[in-house]
Amino acid sequence: MELRNCPVCGKVFLYTTRNLCPECTAKEEEDFKKVRDYLYEVPAATMDEISEKTGVPVKKILDFLKEGRLILKKNNINILLKCERCGEPILTGRYCDKCVEEMKKGFGIRGDNPLEKRSDMKGKIHITRYRRDEN
Repeated sequence: MELRNCPVCGKVFLYTTRNLCPECTAKEEEDFKKVRDYLYEVPAATMDEISEKTGVPVKKILDFLKEGRLILKKNNINILLKCERCGEPILTGRYCDKCVEEMKKGFGIRGDNPLEKRSDMKGKIHITRYRRDEN
């Protein structure tokens, strides 16, 4: 653990998992709950409407969506979040499902068992032995 300055308020805090002090983390959680509750009540709300009614800036709402903390309903066409790779409209996160699968393939990750254990492996992990191009 280390001491850091909060990027929002400038206070010194003990960094554990989030780069915000406890007070700013609590404020962000409060903003998240406001947005989540408002979207639950008015699922077809526009980004500007959500920001106006909750007092949460549009950028922060977009960050909640990109982090995957908020998921839009399929019928909400007013908030268009786009895949950062191909530009397709998405409901949450940063990438569409198609791009996620393509990136997984590019990294050599398969859904069920990304790393195969070969018969010559005897309990020790050697990353070079996991390469798929070796015999």
